[in-house]
Amino acid sequence: MEAKAILRDTPTSPRKMRLVAGLVRGKQVDMAKAILLNSTKAASRNVLMTLKSAVSNYAQRNPDERASDQELFIKAVFVDEGMTLKRTLPAPMGRAFRIRKRSNHLTIVIDKVRNPVT
Repeated sequence: MEAKAILRDTPTSPRKMRLVAGLVRGKQVDMAKAILLNSTKAASRNVLMTLKSAVSNYAQRNPDERASDQELFIKAVFVDEGMTLKRTLPAPMGRAFRIRKRSNHLTIVIDKVRNPVT
């Protein structure tokens, strides 16, 4: 049975978060944690936090089943665009430039490997 975790309104642009999400898509949980711990991207901290939450949600939804990080894999990772804060910056000759502060929603779905490869 799968479990998911959602992190909403993260103040990072979706494009930057998708770069990190692509690194761990389809990987086993223990390998994904190692990749995220060694990544230099700032968004990797948020992805790691959400991944740990998804593993915890899996353990809570399946109390009779004991699954290690090697038996779990990331079934789906996707990043949706959140709300955009619009700000203005003064420009020459009375004009104004628009600044868009983007945010995103991160969703991670994990599941147990059906036929574990040894």
